[in-house]
Amino acid sequence: MASESRLYTFSQETRDKLLKFRLGTSRSSNPQAIIYQIDRKSLEIGPADDEVYSDIQSLADDLPDHSPRYILLSYPLTLPSGRLSVPYVLLYYLPVTCNAEMRMLYAGAKELMRNTAEVGKVIEIDSAEDLEEIEAKLGGES
Repeated sequence: MASESRLYTFSQETRDKLLKFRLGTSRSSNPQAIIYQIDRKSLEIGPADDEVYSDIQSLADDLPDHSPRYILLSYPLTLPSGRLSVPYVLLYYLPVTCNAEMRMLYAGAKELMRNTAEVGKVIEIDSAEDLEEIEAKLGGES
């Protein structure tokens, strides 16, 4: 991870937002998500906007068609045992139509994003429609 941390950066403000989001969503009763992107010039990883999504459909609508993104997702669900679980995961959105340069840019920072955000699991998706099946993917996580 040493080389990634020299190439890609997080502002202190972004680090603080990551921590606040992780701690603030652990007891949430609704799904919450934030979209992150990499600035191509500065290679800084930061939020795409200030929106915290609580609706999976609006999250899917806001994902670009040809550019990768990282999505931090806290998704409350009830396990078959009846216990409430709130998995905190990184969705690595990599559309099949994005160019090789963008693929490499995001692939190189994936582990750094995972470690900085302190997520439990990384789930790769290649279309916004994959978000419709996210509960099933998270349910198999127990």
